[in-house]
Amino acid sequence: MHRFPVLALSVVTLLTTTAIASADPPDPLAEFHAQPVKWAPCSGKLAELECTTLVAPLDYAKPGGDRINLTVSRRKAAAADRRRGVLFTNPGGPGGSGLGLPLFLMKSELAQVYDLIGIDPRGVGGSTALNCRSAPAIAAPESRPADGEFGKWAAEAREAEEACQTSGGGIRQFISTANTARDMDVVRAVLGEAKINYLGYSYGTYLGAVYGTMFPGRLDRSVLDSAVHPEWIWHEQFRQQAIAYRQDVEAWAAWVGERAEKFGLGKSRDEVLAEVEKVAVKLRATPVGEYDQSSFDGAVGVGARYRPLWSDLASIVTKLRSGEQPANAEGAKAGQVLTRTGLQELRSGVFDTVTCESDWPTDLHVYYEDMRMFRERYPYGFGIVRAAPMTCTFRAFTPPEAPVKLAREGYPIGVVVQSEGDTQTQYAGGPAMARRLGHNLITVTDEGKHGLYNGGNKCVDDKVNRYLVDGALPGSSSECAGDPRPDVPKDGQGGSALTLSPEGIQAYLDGRGFSARP
Repeated sequence: MHRFPVLALSVVTLLTTTAIASADPPDPLAEFHAQPVKWAPCSGKLAELECTTLVAPLDYAKPGGDRINLTVSRRKAAAADRRRGVLFTNPGGPGGSGLGLPLFLMKSELAQVYDLIGIDPRGVGGSTALNCRSAPAIAAPESRPADGEFGKWAAEAREAEEACQTSGGGIRQFISTANTARDMDVVRAVLGEAKINYLGYSYGTYLGAVYGTMFPGRLDRSVLDSAVHPEWIWHEQFRQQAIAYRQDVEAWAAWVGERAEKFGLGKSRDEVLAEVEKVAVKLRATPVGEYDQSSFDGAVGVGARYRPLWSDLASIVTKLRSGEQPANAEGAKAGQVLTRTGLQELRSGVFDTVTCESDWPTDLHVYYEDMRMFRERYPYGFGIVRAAPMTCTFRAFTPPEAPVKLAREGYPIGVVVQSEGDTQTQYAGGPAMARRLGHNLITVTDEGKHGLYNGGNKCVDDKVNRYLVDGALPGSSSECAGDPRPDVPKDGQGGSALTLSPEGIQAYLDGRGFSARP
């Protein structure tokens, strides 16, 4: 008599359990996705944009725990009737502020059809900032330090890591590319968009690839401009920068060698490089004021990278080689403009945390061997800095997760743009990223610029606009020509060298587009 009620109870229990199991679990991020947005004019130079501040989990594994602020900017599509959604942007770094990027793109064709979205990534600027204390300088910034100086470079990197860890509070281990991608998806949901479109420069290419890997159903069209190499995260990426500088210098030297009558620096690449080395040795022994060998090495790297400055760089070398003080001073003045640019490109923002998300060698002898080789082979553009120990060598925290393995499964074919002479993201990164994701590649030939779109290259702009605005992909592998080399004829074709102008050098550097942004 009592068995049937027991059996019935068992059936009800089974059905109830099955119903619960089949229901979707509650979204742990629902509260963040549903938060209200209050737009207001941004402050200062960004007053033409709207800004808002959202909240996101510090640790996505514990969304009910601590929270961070995310500051977001917006420029609404100028042609509302043509609007096709939002375009998220990132300027790279890692650690670059993204709030101003919609302003940089405001006159582009993209601004007509997209709401342009800029974000200060976690750890940066108006978002919850990772503020690392500065460590005192221990090593002099030399391009060719003696072996006895290597230990000072290591000590300075160790001090910087300890200072950042001490002042990083509880947030440092959560400043990562994967978490920044998760933040992007929170912003997407808050804006009520089913999908985003994306334009990322430099490190932003890696961030975009990570977002697409993690949230493939939420990414539509994407452009990765000046791509990080997917196999070089992160130690090898920086080593390769020095190699790219050397390749640019060799290309410049070959060009100068074909114009020996104009510059008098030799008739071949190797002869020109030998003259460069003579000037470097001279400046090590006898600087021109504060312009020394390290300043010169930095200038040679930057001048060779930018093709329109090739004649200027040759004139700088010629004047510094001269035994006349006025010529030396003129060469040093022009060279210093290039040197400053090289120094500005070395570090930024939360660089010393995001780049530690992958493991670096911890054996100092590995770095010291590289430094010896780079000192001799890759001194230009401060190449040895790329081989030296960095904060990540002494990483004081354990990343909570491994770097994301990039793949494209479930979102459309995108576009990668890469210049052949880029020293910050070497050219090989573009084909490698395109191959990894199955994207189409635009190669900008004979060009050293970093960040091509909206930087004055009409061919690049037209191809990217056609894709992002109209959805038409460029060829699987296509080319655009870079900025032209100086109009200095080869020997036997007449003509003469151009007049050296420090003001002209600065004007070119200021007009580089993305790379010249403040």
